[in-house]
Amino acid sequence: MTTAEITVLNKSGIHARPAALIVQIAGKFSSDIHFARDEDRINAKSILGVIALGASHNTTLTIEADGPDEKEAVAALVEIFQSKFSS
Repeated sequence: MTTAEITVLNKSGIHARPAALIVQIAGKFSSDIHFARDEDRINAKSILGVIALGASHNTTLTIEADGPDEKEAVAALVEIFQSKFSS
């Protein structure tokens, strides 16, 4: 399992457009990918789950990936968070 802690840098947090982008990127990988926040753990390939996290600006999340391309998946997601969801 590969994990990384990330912070939502986008001033608007994770709303519909960033959530769609996150799900699109996560869907490119065969690994199981989840976001964890407090007691919540959601599937990163589920747009409803990503939006339901309610992650606002400066929220810290943990990315967890498990599978054959887990390192690449975590790196791709970290990159999109660092870019403030610019595609």
